[in-house]
Amino acid sequence: MEKTNKKPLIITIISIAITLIVGISISLYVKDQNYKKSYDYKLGKLGYSKEEITKIKSLKEEQIDIILNHEYSDIIIDLIERKYFLKKNLDKYLDYIKDNNKDLDDAIAIINVGANKEWYQDPVDTDISKENEMLSNKFHKLTNEYNPDDLTDISNVYSYGENQKLRRIAYDAFISMFNAAKKENITLIINSSYRSYEEQEEIYNKYAKWYGDEADKIAAKPGFSEHQTGLSVDIQSYNTNRDTFEESEAFKWLDNNAYKYGFILRYPKDKEYLTGYAYESWHYRYVGLDIAKYIKENNITFDEYYAYFIEE
Repeated sequence: MEKTNKKPLIITIISIAITLIVGISISLYVKDQNYKKSYDYKLGKLGYSKEEITKIKSLKEEQIDIILNHEYSDIIIDLIERKYFLKKNLDKYLDYIKDNNKDLDDAIAIINVGANKEWYQDPVDTDISKENEMLSNKFHKLTNEYNPDDLTDISNVYSYGENQKLRRIAYDAFISMFNAAKKENITLIINSSYRSYEEQEEIYNKYAKWYGDEADKIAAKPGFSEHQTGLSVDIQSYNTNRDTFEESEAFKWLDNNAYKYGFILRYPKDKEYLTGYAYESWHYRYVGLDIAKYIKENNITFDEYYAYFIEE
């Protein structure tokens, strides 16, 4: 009986083992190299924890890449979890926070509305297709040809002077508000309403002559005035003026009730850094019931609301 030659079998086994070992090694190497290319690895190398990495990975790749281009920041998670955080503005937030000692919510609001720039810098055209949700401010401009096509004459019952006009939707809302206030022995009077581009130009030039650069805090340049939208009113009451209106019962009533009729206080106190205008207790803007209610309940400006909910 012949002896079986075990050598080829052993060689075969060894070859298979070597092949397996090489294959496993290559697989592990590839896996390791792929892991080192992953966001988990790169973010971990920067110092982010697993929990932080999970939250960061909820962002788009372009935002994660922005984070990777910065050093570890202990505010990243807090930032992206803030109520009005916009993914598209992440890079701007980080740059602004780095150079400015600002509360995170303030920094987010400033970037969202564009107030990190000089006023009137790089304005865009107001999107008039938004109708009563359109934004006119120091970064959103109306053309000199824009005139609402549904302007309605305001009765002297509701206004001072002649030739006062409002868009129909705002006028109807104001009449409802007027009647509700009247039931509580409060009279709301429109002192100023729609203004054309040319009328605003005349007013601005007058203020510029009187106050110089300070005019920008109290008057809009032509094309940048909310009054041109036909959705804004300056309100007074009997025996009040701009200096005393805040102390009036009419103002207190408006503060509690204007939102119920779709109006907001457009330039609130302590929000000048977002609106670009000094506080105006008399200036109200029609935005619609839902928006007015949200702005009132959340204590934000229309500029902030527009940037987060409306602007595309």
